[in-house]
Amino acid sequence: MKTLPIDSIMPSLLETFRSHASAVLIASPGAGKTTRVPLAFLDEPWLAGRRILMLEPRRLAARMAARYMAASRGERVGETVGYRVRMDSRVGPKTRIEVITEGILTRMLQSDPALEDVGMVIFDEYHERSLQADLGLALCLQSRELLRDDLRILVMSATLEAEPVSALLNGAPILRSEGRSFPVETHYLDTRWEGPLEQKVVHTIQHALKQEEGDILTFLPGAGEIRRVEARLKELELGGQENAGKRIRIEPLYGNMPSAAQDRAIAPCPPGERKIVLATSIAETSLTVEGVRTVIDSGLMRVPRFSPRTGLTKLETVRVARASADQRRGRAGRLGPGTCYRLWTKEEERQLEAARTPEIKEADLTALALELAVWGVADPSELSWLDIPPAAAFRQARQLLARLGALDESGAVTPHGKRMAETGLPPRLAHMILVAIPLGLGGLACELAALLGERDVLRGLRAGEDVDIRTRVEALRFVQDAGSDQVEEYAGISLNRSLCRSVWAEAEHWKHSFGIQQEASDTAACGLLLAYAFPDRIAQRRENGRFLLQNGRGAVFTKIQSLANAPYLVAAELDDQGSESTIYLAAPIDAEQLEKYFADQMENEALVYWEAGQQSVRARVRKRLGAIVIQEAPLLEPDPKDILYALLSGISSEGLELLPWTKQARQLQQRLQFMHRQEQGQSQGQGKWPDVSDEALRETLPDWLGPHLHGMKKGADLQRLSLADILLGMISWEQRRELDKEAPTHIGVPSGSRIPVDYSDPDAPVLSVRLQEMFGLMQTPRICYGRVPLTLHLLSPAHRPVQVTRDLASFWQNAYFDVKKDLKGRYPKHYWPDDPLEAMPTSKVRPKPSAK
Repeated sequence: MKTLPIDSIMPSLLETFRSHASAVLIASPGAGKTTRVPLAFLDEPWLAGRRILMLEPRRLAARMAARYMAASRGERVGETVGYRVRMDSRVGPKTRIEVITEGILTRMLQSDPALEDVGMVIFDEYHERSLQADLGLALCLQSRELLRDDLRILVMSATLEAEPVSALLNGAPILRSEGRSFPVETHYLDTRWEGPLEQKVVHTIQHALKQEEGDILTFLPGAGEIRRVEARLKELELGGQENAGKRIRIEPLYGNMPSAAQDRAIAPCPPGERKIVLATSIAETSLTVEGVRTVIDSGLMRVPRFSPRTGLTKLETVRVARASADQRRGRAGRLGPGTCYRLWTKEEERQLEAARTPEIKEADLTALALELAVWGVADPSELSWLDIPPAAAFRQARQLLARLGALDESGAVTPHGKRMAETGLPPRLAHMILVAIPLGLGGLACELAALLGERDVLRGLRAGEDVDIRTRVEALRFVQDAGSDQVEEYAGISLNRSLCRSVWAEAEHWKHSFGIQQEASDTAACGLLLAYAFPDRIAQRRENGRFLLQNGRGAVFTKIQSLANAPYLVAAELDDQGSESTIYLAAPIDAEQLEKYFADQMENEALVYWEAGQQSVRARVRKRLGAIVIQEAPLLEPDPKDILYALLSGISSEGLELLPWTKQARQLQQRLQFMHRQEQGQSQGQGKWPDVSDEALRETLPDWLGPHLHGMKKGADLQRLSLADILLGMISWEQRRELDKEAPTHIGVPSGSRIPVDYSDPDAPVLSVRLQEMFGLMQTPRICYGRVPLTLHLLSPAHRPVQVTRDLASFWQNAYFDVKKDLKGRYPKHYWPDDPLEAMPTSKVRPKPSAK
């Protein structure tokens, strides 16, 4: 067996676990930690013949690690070393090391919290911080605290910040091993690339084939980009052609491929061949792609992002973190000096985040919340976490679980919830299948679950072009019935044959797991089954062709299609953009199905409300499913109190202008408000005069207006009100007399005219009067116990203000003569005396001739 860098630290690691229950191992890529460490512990006395579990974040890495370790012992997988991943298991009675994916550990812990026959749990590549890894570690730590103080825990990583993990493990020792890597020459773009990603990737691959030796590993964000790059390479006839005397192979590598295709992509090339591997981040850690000397990194990856605001998870393409970029580059230096082409500039490099965000901070936490509920934990803070689950997302997850029947009213897990968790499926899909089985729809539910867990089996469709999931189910069955090797398309749409095979195999796996032997169900039930999985995404068509989701959000199609006319549908896949989400996958559901199968979730409500468009109170009875109104009819005998409340709400929302304000009523309001404001300015007597400002009246509508509205329902009915009488009813008889005296409607002036007072500004009432009518009056008129001088707007004969003053005496003495000079020039026929205090006031052009 060849020597690996990890071998030098193994004695220290073994000694550490003889005296400690935990440790953190940091080992560079290529050090050999994944394949050497588990084997080294097999004969340790403290293990006492029990098993070692090693967690890997990906199925492919788990299978390859087990195969490598088994081969190093000269055995087959399933003897001393085996693996368990979803839909595939190779273990036997003699298996001592099990390489498992992270969800498998959770299932083991739920069935045996003490892990009685396990002596050690190893978390490999923990720096990826998957949700399941964080959950598994939290559960293992509590299991050790309460049940198994002898359980060993080892956390391994290449790029992890070790100190926080050590603290989480109660100060566990940290060991470090330098990997064996060869120098990698790194190339950057000179300028930022703005064109299609596939174009730049293909160009770089062509360049690398000419300039570099060995195989090429290209990192792309997802399967869609992989397919497009593969297609362009084949258009260039690179696949199958010779380069430097070697035949070129193009090998995709991503998570949802058949195992045989994944194995072929990472296996070494036969002599005379050279391969181009087009991979997602699956090839970033854990496994070695044999023969790679060149890495081309797009700098992008696809991650799930959950929005607590909408309850939706969407895949988002993001920049890789520096730690991930370094992991990718290291793949070129495993066998000898290599080359890495980074499709970004050095300036962009400086903007990369140091490490990726832990999934627990951004993912849908419904599955985690269910596992914790089965574990007996309602509050995540009861466990130890490197990052505690976000409160909003966790709360929303528990609300969904309650709606799916997984939690009871007290928040404890139900028997149905336990069965959901035992399936290992996402909670929505597990609930769908469990409910579908007694309805005779279990087979269809398994097919839907398999389809929803994969990317689209239909090729060549633009986003939103055909969102009907029934087309996918029918295509899947068509391929299976006709033979996938002979089928290229369904209903004129190109098919992804390999994916169809994979999806069908998964559907068959779930049917077998649930013991389903039913015949294929009519796809007409797809909408009903999706409604069980996504009750919050049942949607009702609006008049404009858009849809209202049960959770109150809007949804819309971006392309014209038949489902746009469905009265009801269920959206299985949505984005999370703006006020209306785009529907990407859906199926119709009948109103009859909703009423039959979701009657327990519907609520009958009596509504009495103001309808602004009709300017009237309406009384309706509605049957609702969340925000969706299923049925609506008139409410025949509404409570008069409800009518009054609705009418008052309408007045409040539309404003007091809805009321019949006469000139008299407005002036009365202003006079009352004047007295209130003057009272507010005094040190005594507070509260005598009511606040009748628009704001105060709006806030106290039930008190002053409510008693006068009985029997009224419409805006037209309000016109019968006398607001002046209602306002007067707010004060006593004595106050009315006082109001007339201290805030009079009119003021008598020297000419004999009675001029109205404008109280629109309660702090400065205005008397607008022609200047000639004020001759002979020395002082400004005062109101409110003589405390408030009126603001005089002295007008020209044309009723335009020529002076504004609150000091009439000063005006006569100082400003009058300038005003007189101007007015006399403009109005020569009018009377402009030299002494205004001795002159005869007049409302005419001149005083009567008899006047002197």
